[in-house]
Amino acid sequence: MGRPPTFRAMRRIRTGLIALGAAAALGACMTQESAEKAVRAFSGGDRPDSLPAMLNETAPFLYPADLYAEKVQGNVTLRLFVDSVGVLVSESTSVVTSSGHRGLDSAAVKGSERLRFAPAKRGPRPVSTPVLLPVYFRHPDADPLPGDTVLLSQPRLP
Repeated sequence: MGRPPTFRAMRRIRTGLIALGAAAALGACMTQESAEKAVRAFSGGDRPDSLPAMLNETAPFLYPADLYAEKVQGNVTLRLFVDSVGVLVSESTSVVTSSGHRGLDSAAVKGSERLRFAPAKRGPRPVSTPVLLPVYFRHPDADPLPGDTVLLSQPRLP
C-alpha cells in the first residue's frame, strides 16, 4: 500500500482538482455518463487525460437504518485522494459539504473505505489525483429535496 501524500504533494495537485461524481441512494450509483458530467462541472486546472474510474459494481454506501426509518435525506460531498495505483488514501478522506446529519456523513465516509478505483492517467502514466465525490441519500417515500428536479418531475403515487 502506498504511503499518504505529503502536504507538498497535496498542494501541487490541488490546482488540478478533479471531481468524480457518483451517487448513492440505497446502494445505487449514477451512470458513467452522469458521473463524467459531474466531473466536468466541478473540475478545473490541469487534468489527467483519463479520470479515476470507480470499479465497484454497486455503491458501498449504506443508508443508516434509524435515519432511513425516519426518512431523513441529505447530500454529502467527500474529498478523496486516489493514488497512482488506484488506491484510496483513506487518511485523506474528509467531508467537504455536510448533509447536516452526522449519521449520513459518517455513512458516506465509512462507505468510501470500500471504494475501488482504476487510477487516473496522464498519457500512458498513472497519476495521483484528489477527487470530490457527492453522495446522495434519498428515501423513496420522502418528498424530494430542493434541487432534486429529476424527482420533482416524477409523478408521486398515493
